[in-house]
Amino acid sequence: MEKIRIVLAGPRGKMGTEALKMIESTPHFELAAAVDSRNGGKRIKDIVGLPSFEALIYEDLHVCLDETVADVLIDLTKPEIGKKHLEIALERNVRPVIGTTGFSDEDLRRLSDLAADRQTGAIIAPNFAIGAILMMKFSQMAAKYLPHVEIIEKHHDQKLDAPSGTALKTAQLITEVRESVKQGHPEETEDLPGARGAELDGMRIHSVRLPGLVAHQEVIFGGEGQTLTIKHDSMNRASFMPGVKLAVERVMKIDQLVYGLENIIE
Repeated sequence: MEKIRIVLAGPRGKMGTEALKMIESTPHFELAAAVDSRNGGKRIKDIVGLPSFEALIYEDLHVCLDETVADVLIDLTKPEIGKKHLEIALERNVRPVIGTTGFSDEDLRRLSDLAADRQTGAIIAPNFAIGAILMMKFSQMAAKYLPHVEIIEKHHDQKLDAPSGTALKTAQLITEVRESVKQGHPEETEDLPGARGAELDGMRIHSVRLPGLVAHQEVIFGGEGQTLTIKHDSMNRASFMPGVKLAVERVMKIDQLVYGLENIIE
């Protein structure tokens, strides 16, 4: 299989460290370079303890892509950085795989147009865990028959956004197949503001942030005399790497922007 040359943005983070291990263990992947907010001019092996990586670290993606032959950019940084990096990569015909959230509908329209103009594939994935993608798909199936839904998502206390991108994506998929339902008693009140969680199309979304958690979500459906819970747990960040690997392989075969890993899973 032909080598896929990868630039990794965010190599020092917890996800970035796992991505380096995944690249190292995949014979047809090659780390071409890395982008970090510091450590420019050093080698990856100097900062993460993986002696097999001679790849150079850059502090600016423009310079990196000007000086590096790359096929794919994996970005596992922060939303505001991921947005900028995606656009820079597309302008240079490097295929981005972005693992951050925070993209607005307008962002997605603009970047989709750019990907189409450049005929360059791009993937934005709110969640790379294959099990989480299946959870979303199963939830969409269930919502056709059980339209009363609440979502509880739980993450580590260093997560910046709430609700999570996965919870929002789950709710959006559900709205595609479900008529709006006003849940709870029509005269209910919140004695503490926010007690019923955020609302999207009548659904309630609750966010929990605690140390010790990684990424967890429950989608709870209620019906006459029954409930159904669809749950997914990521126990560690290695759980996301099969999805990152799949996205890198699939982005090489598409010429448009895809939002959500569920759209490349058969």
